[in-house]
Amino acid sequence: MTNMAEDLKAEAPFRAGTRLEVPPSETPRRSKAPRRSTRERKARTLDLILYSVLAVLVIGLMVPFIWMVSSSLKENNQVLTVPIQWIPTEFVWSNYTDIWTRIPMMGYVQNSLYLSVIITCLQVLTGSLAAYGFSKVRFPGRDVLFLAYIGTIAVPWQAYMVPQYIMMQQLGLTNSFNALILLQAFGAFGVFLMRQYYMTIPDELCEAARIDGLSEYGIWARVILPLSKPALASLALLTFVNTWNDYMGPFIYLTSNRLWTVQLGLRSFVGQFDAEYAMIMTGSVISVVPILIIFLIGQRYFIQGIATSGMKG
Repeated sequence: MTNMAEDLKAEAPFRAGTRLEVPPSETPRRSKAPRRSTRERKARTLDLILYSVLAVLVIGLMVPFIWMVSSSLKENNQVLTVPIQWIPTEFVWSNYTDIWTRIPMMGYVQNSLYLSVIITCLQVLTGSLAAYGFSKVRFPGRDVLFLAYIGTIAVPWQAYMVPQYIMMQQLGLTNSFNALILLQAFGAFGVFLMRQYYMTIPDELCEAARIDGLSEYGIWARVILPLSKPALASLALLTFVNTWNDYMGPFIYLTSNRLWTVQLGLRSFVGQFDAEYAMIMTGSVISVVPILIIFLIGQRYFIQGIATSGMKG
């Protein structure tokens, strides 16, 4: 009788009309795999569209450079053919050797490099010093003076081009590198870029350095500059590229052929009735190489500096 009672108790949950109770903790959960897979598909589709658009834009930006390289390996009469012949029928590699003997290309490159390095170093020095004063030093009229200084960016260069030339002529600095170095050693854009980055550095670091006895120059050199490598690299790269590609400045102030830069030297291939376009394209390719090298070296700092310079203002 005891065994029969135990069997009936064991079979009771499985009888007809009896519902089997399952603890809440053991209730099977609904699978979220389909919902997640749908979201992943949408994300992948958006990424694919974004990368496709970026690829098209990159190709569009590379078309002029590709045409320039292709034209540098052609004869003069093949450069401006219609339709464009992207791959030359015969590669004229001699253009890259002839250009060094046709014009003093090495001297032009050295002049451009000299100006670019000197002006870049001076702009980084003056821009970082001025930015430190406008961001970390409190004095009456600081913000008003900063806005007035930054406002000069909106003034076109053609508006003060003639007064600048008259000043340099009266100082006897025309037909020399000193005029270009003096005029371009200061830049409002560099001050703005560095100040925006300095604003992201906590003021407490400067206050602690002042308590420890550091002067303002010491704080700038030992505290601020080591933390500002991305912004310094960005400013240096932008200044170097702008100075290297400058045409109007050297054209106005440098009259002697021995002082010409690369941009002026390429005009040697432009005659009165014709132009040697193949040689011009060859010189242009050579002039792009230093910029590419510097950008590849400082690419990581450049992108980081541009991305963080506008975080606080």
